[in-house]
Amino acid sequence: MWYIIASLLGMAAGAACVFIVLETKRKTLDEQKRRQITEAGRIKETLQAIQARERELEKSLTEFKSQAISYRELQGENTILKRDLRNIDVNLRKLHLDHEVQRKTQKTLDEQVTNLGSSYLKDHVKWVGSSLTPNNFANCKQRLQKAVESCRGIGFEVSTEQEEALLTDLKSDFEKAVRVAFEREEQARIKAQIREEQKLEKEVERELKQLERERAAIRVALEKALAEAKDEHSEEVEKLRARLAEAEEKSQRATSRAQMTKSGHVYVISNIGSFGEGVFKIGMTRRLEPTVRVKELGDASVPFPFDVHMMISSDDAPALENTLHRTLHRQQVNKANPRKEFFKTDIETIHQVAQKHHGSEVEYTADAEALEYRQSLNMSDEDEDFIESVYDKVDEGRERFGEDE
Repeated sequence: MWYIIASLLGMAAGAACVFIVLETKRKTLDEQKRRQITEAGRIKETLQAIQARERELEKSLTEFKSQAISYRELQGENTILKRDLRNIDVNLRKLHLDHEVQRKTQKTLDEQVTNLGSSYLKDHVKWVGSSLTPNNFANCKQRLQKAVESCRGIGFEVSTEQEEALLTDLKSDFEKAVRVAFEREEQARIKAQIREEQKLEKEVERELKQLERERAAIRVALEKALAEAKDEHSEEVEKLRARLAEAEEKSQRATSRAQMTKSGHVYVISNIGSFGEGVFKIGMTRRLEPTVRVKELGDASVPFPFDVHMMISSDDAPALENTLHRTLHRQQVNKANPRKEFFKTDIETIHQVAQKHHGSEVEYTADAEALEYRQSLNMSDEDEDFIESVYDKVDEGRERFGEDE
């Protein structure tokens, strides 16, 4: 019994051992199988990659064969390249020759440009110098600078130093022109002053004669009045004596005025119809009647007469006039010629300057009457025709009078 049980147990143990061994072998075989399947997959993939690479190589080989050039073709291309190289060499030699010819031509052109530019600049500088006046320096400077730019534009180089030298010469010539003009104007001014003094002498002489006749008449009247009054004082005698004293005082003032070479009147006048608003002429006259000079200025040179804003009597009229000119020089209308006496400013500014330097009260008129100018603006055609007809009749009468003579 125990034997049987032991046998059975031995058999069971042996069966278990066999099972374990078989199971282990089965697992080992399954693992080997999986490994083989995996290895087969890798081999398959490698084979596919090799086949793809073969296809690529076959394609590359096909393309290489299609691009392959035969020896004959290479010989033909080599022949063409040699011919092209010879042509290039010929063209290159021709280009060198053309370049040499062009260089010589350019050199000739440069010499011609230099000669032409130098001659043009020299002639233009001479022309600008000959046309230079005391009143056109700015224009001449612009012409000279334009000539320099034109020379540079055609390739004739003018250095900055040379341009500065030309401008310096122009300034020097302008100074000479101003000096010459100043001397000429000074001579004309002296002649005009002589004429003014001669006119003044004649005016003084006429006034003195008139005053002398007036004094003689007053003396006769006074003697007659005294004789009739029999040395008794009367109102008429006192009036005659006062008139005689006044006439003698006028005579003394006229004589003293003639002896004072710097005394005169500084006038400030405007002409709206001729120059517009805010333009004033500041001048000086030694006339005994300064309004006569203003009337002369408005006679023929301008279409309308001048309006007087100030008439300042001064013992040193030239100094006062010069002070006004220098103080207001920034407002000059003609900046190219400072000798002109027209200023763009307002009457209050002129009055303040005159008041400051004259030393006493200066009366002035702020608004210009400009009577003829304003009448001309508002005149009807009928009035204009009438005035024209009246002047025509007067002119006809003058012509007939001249013919009768």
